Amino acid sequence: MIVRVADLADPRLEDYTRLNDVNLRKHLEAERGLYMAESTKVIMRAIQEGHVPRSFLAVEKWLADLEPWIEKATGARDGGEVPVFLADEELLKDIVGYNMHRGSMAAMHRPPLEEPFELLSRLRGGEGARRVVVLEALVDHTNVGAIFRSAAALGVDAILVTDDCADPLYRRSVRVSMGTVFQVPWTRISSWPASMERLREAGYVTAALALDEDAIALDVFSALPEVVCDDSKVAVVMGTEGDGLKARTIAEADHAVIIPMAGHVDSLNVAAATAVTCWELRLR
Repeated sequence: MIVRVADLADPRLEDYTRLNDVNLRKHLEAERGLYMAESTKVIMRAIQEGHVPRSFLAVEKWLADLEPWIEKATGARDGGEVPVFLADEELLKDIVGYNMHRGSMAAMHRPPLEEPFELLSRLRGGEGARRVVVLEALVDHTNVGAIFRSAAALGVDAILVTDDCADPLYRRSVRVSMGTVFQVPWTRISSWPASMERLREAGYVTAALALDEDAIALDVFSALPEVVCDDSKVAVVMGTEGDGLKARTIAEADHAVIIPMAGHVDSLNVAAATAVTCWELRLR
């Protein structure tokens, strides 16, 4: 149904208001089981992956761009029973906090998370995921989103995030990922790093990217027989910004791995390091 709104205080907009309050959004999105998809392209990717909208919010002049995806998700170009809120550009800017290009967004139902090893085993037509990235305790939503975008581009089968890692479905993560957070299968892995042993039992060679004195170069690791064999399964663990991986994580991994650096640089940003690593370990 088309609903025109003109007031930020309209209670029907509660899913959208105060989007810039990070702590409030974390609470509200968990409490209400939702996340935000911003821009028509991101909404499109969410709907293509089967995610279900609670409502849409758009500037009327951009409604035509959104209508095919509203119809695909709801069966009706006006959204049927799902509200399609229309607001002027200034109101949308007040809600979002910045000028949105081709302004539209949607409040989406948050899909339930899968058990991690069930997820890994069902991928690649039931043959199981072969390239996995684990994100340990990342706190920057921009980095999380950038990693998902690289993972989608470089053929990563799945991403596992630890319980203390930032939410991949937080609005900034989704926006930076350009919606690829919906394309790369992901879930949370608990009891980390003890649960690394379950990865090993599932056949994964585990590599902790770390500035460790015993670390081997990424190109050396990528040439190991267990990495280049036809049925290789590799899980790469990336650590939090600043402190890097926990000492126990490095100790639990099969290998500590380092990206060789030039120019007196000791390391890359975690998102850049993940992209380099995923490219080097891609399936040929």
